Amino acid sequence: MTPAGVGPDDPGGQVVGSLASRQAELVAALVAGGPPPSGFAPGPLAAARAALLRKRAGEVARHWPLLAAGLGPAWPTVFIEWAAGRPTGGGLRDGWDLARVLHARTALPALGAEELAVREAEFRYDAHRAPRRRRSPAIRRVGGAIAVQVAGRVRLLRPARP
Repeated sequence: MTPAGVGPDDPGGQVVGSLASRQAELVAALVAGGPPPSGFAPGPLAAARAALLRKRAGEVARHWPLLAAGLGPAWPTVFIEWAAGRPTGGGLRDGWDLARVLHARTALPALGAEELAVREAEFRYDAHRAPRRRRSPAIRRVGGAIAVQVAGRVRLLRPARP
């Protein structure tokens, strides 16, 4: 029987590490941009990382459909470049963080700006804790979109279009 905290022996007869620490290394390599753990081929590990990032992009697009639609065919590339070294916070929070980054770079499309303005008016989100509904009235402007929240209802105001 193996003592607690001791992992499998490698071919040289030395203890490699606990199973939990090796699993943590693998997870960090797959989802947080960590270095490949020893004993894993870099090619298949990179393929698995890419597949997980594409899956994550799909999850974020379900929470932020206007942001994804506004970026069009560039969506997967933009998201994967942004998310490559970041652990996930969940689809809602990842989309929110990406939308804020794009807004700061003035690269947020109009549809994404509208969606972000509505979310900012409806919820409080500090990028560290889960979003919470606002109780008091709020006005948020992102790009050309203005969202007004009163009594839990959000209205999006758009400038008149010619």
